[in-house]
Amino acid sequence: MAATLSLGDPVCVADVGDICGEGAVWHDGEQAVYWTDINGSRVHRLTVASGELKTWKFPQPVTALTLTTRPDVLLVVQNSGVIFWKPASDTRSAPIYSLPEWPAARCNDARADANGKLWIGTMQNNIAEDGSDLPIEKTLGRFFSLDSSGRERTWKRELIVGNTVAWNPDGNFLYTADSLRNQIYRFRFAADSTLSEECVWFGAHERGLPDGSCVDDEGYLWNCRYGGNCILRIAPDGTLDRIIEMPVPNPTTCTFGGSDGSTLYVTSAAAGNHSLPQNGGLFAIATNRYGLGENRFQLLEFPASGVTTN
Repeated sequence: MAATLSLGDPVCVADVGDICGEGAVWHDGEQAVYWTDINGSRVHRLTVASGELKTWKFPQPVTALTLTTRPDVLLVVQNSGVIFWKPASDTRSAPIYSLPEWPAARCNDARADANGKLWIGTMQNNIAEDGSDLPIEKTLGRFFSLDSSGRERTWKRELIVGNTVAWNPDGNFLYTADSLRNQIYRFRFAADSTLSEECVWFGAHERGLPDGSCVDDEGYLWNCRYGGNCILRIAPDGTLDRIIEMPVPNPTTCTFGGSDGSTLYVTSAAAGNHSLPQNGGLFAIATNRYGLGENRFQLLEFPASGVTTN
């Protein structure tokens, strides 16, 4: 039987005013949370114990981050593809993968699975060169996997906005979403990282649109609802467990972290409205639930060619 859920109030721990905060990932070795500002082409890191906040600028929007099998290297998903990055020295590799559809389409949400493969959702490119939004008018998105040798395999096409990548505790189901269709899909996930049995697992909720998600130790999906001022906690059977109200309209993604893995970190998008206090900030919610830990992309070697340090 599931334990009674206990939640603290959302507290803004980094008032950074992100245009579109996204990609939260907990780095246990550093006891820090990393996240991105897509339209601002920034990556932030908050070291929790000291409260130190550091920000790096990138030459193009960064849509997602993932740990790798090397603790000093992060995988960075950009609009046009994927690079590796060493935060300590700010060393950035040449692209290890370039999205064939770029610049008509761009990468969006992404996470690694337990086998070290990367899973990416894409969408029509909606970001102008100055960081402003462009209208989304085409179904150019897809959902695909990418292994350490650069081989990709597409599992779903004709997405409007590919979003959310998460697994249940047993690792036999994968969740992903199409934000503008307001649907969260579930696939059966095999031990060899193949998908089957696609279904619409949760859809058409009136509180905003499905954005990024994470899963807790009881198998409940925590789904941020863009435009909905809330996070939905959804039970493994696809029924709504509860609505967690947020003080900002556009929560975008979440991950569990903190010293014992029970703090939910939530990014948000100001989306041009910086008059609302703490809009676009990073929030923390104390819970009595625990995350599953971050999977790591299988890094064979840091590419030597084209390495730049900014």
